[in-house]
Amino acid sequence: MEALETEKELGTALRSDKKVHNAWAMYDWANSAYNLVITSTIFPAYYTAITTVKDGDKIVNDKVSFFGMTIKNSTLFDYGLAAAYLIIAILSPILSSIADYKGNKKAFMQLFCYIGSLACCGLYFFDASTLELGIICSVLAAIGYCGSLVFYNAYLPEIALPHERDSVSAKGFSYGYIGSVLLQLICFVFVMKPEWFGIKDATFAPRLSFLLVGIWWMLFAQIPFFKLPKGKPAQKHSEYSLISNGFHELQKVARQVGQMPVLKLYLGAFFLYSMGVQTVMLAAAIFGAKELGLPTSNLIGTILIIQLVAIAGAYLMAKLSERFGNLSVLLFVVFIWIGVCIGAYFTTTANEFYIVASVVGLVMGGIQSLSRSTYSKLMPVTQDTASFFSFYDVTEKIAIVVGMISFGFIEQMTGSMRNSIISLIAFFAAGAIVLYFAILRSKKVNALKG
Repeated sequence: MEALETEKELGTALRSDKKVHNAWAMYDWANSAYNLVITSTIFPAYYTAITTVKDGDKIVNDKVSFFGMTIKNSTLFDYGLAAAYLIIAILSPILSSIADYKGNKKAFMQLFCYIGSLACCGLYFFDASTLELGIICSVLAAIGYCGSLVFYNAYLPEIALPHERDSVSAKGFSYGYIGSVLLQLICFVFVMKPEWFGIKDATFAPRLSFLLVGIWWMLFAQIPFFKLPKGKPAQKHSEYSLISNGFHELQKVARQVGQMPVLKLYLGAFFLYSMGVQTVMLAAAIFGAKELGLPTSNLIGTILIIQLVAIAGAYLMAKLSERFGNLSVLLFVVFIWIGVCIGAYFTTTANEFYIVASVVGLVMGGIQSLSRSTYSKLMPVTQDTASFFSFYDVTEKIAIVVGMISFGFIEQMTGSMRNSIISLIAFFAAGAIVLYFAILRSKKVNALKG
């Protein structure tokens, strides 16, 4: 691959420490509970339930008033997440370059972790009368989650040798799926069987789940915070202030990316297919509830199965990449995602939804894990890992902003989430085309080297 460095090229004593790998992966265990409970299952179901007026199975009113503005509840949900990701897309390049400059990416990782976990705890106070509080806390939780991942991902090339990165990345996602499922099962019992615990308030069990996510995230994050290295400051430039040096570092990274055609094409493809992947993951539960009328218990159970299947998917894609190469396997997975979206568009029954969801589980973990490790292999040998990974994360966050806004806007205009799926198919198709050109370019670069 374009920048596949060897241990000798690193020029530093990078050790393969399994304990550090495990501790790093534990942050996925800690924060993935947010991703499952808050963005995928209980929060979307709870949010939809308290903001929708029904007459039997028929939706009478799904519009809400947010600071005086009337809007569809699912569109507000989409726009709220898009706003969070846009904020991170603006902040993370500056903060990550400062982190590289000061050598303190762990401190930034901790800051965003605590913002996110405390915001989850704040969702305990969210009910039908406090809609604005709920949206604000959900936005802050998303900012904390995404912001901490910028610095978490940046540790991968620092703690793992090149040939280990696919498997270590897969380990992180697998830990995340296992940890999130364990907490989800605990929350699931509270939500589905509140009478076992003498709970009479229908809103208490979901709100308790949000509180547990915040506590879980904060507590288990202490493991990687204790074990991960603090980092070393990058070369300082006396002519720049702390903030201006951040922009200087960004310009330096941008120039390097511009000179690496395979990496540049890969980031373009990643941007396009991420618009589809992340939107599917964030909107799946609300789609099942609104378009198919699936009960909350079925939705939560389905997404739990997705998480379990995703563990196998992450390791399967890591193994396939060893034989066929990262970019080729990613292209194959993107084609599967196109099939998933076509299937979702024509889905009308619960069983069809479950089949599509199972396939999503298989490719969800694989595409996320392999995308991260592929980028870590393509990026050059550098101490500016946080700055380089900010490009990766900003690419993903802007993709989510575009994907969620497109998805929400089309639903707002047409009245159906099903029509929004067409945009996702276009995103994946465009991503596949650019990824194909990245493969061709990679082969040409390798041929020249050979």
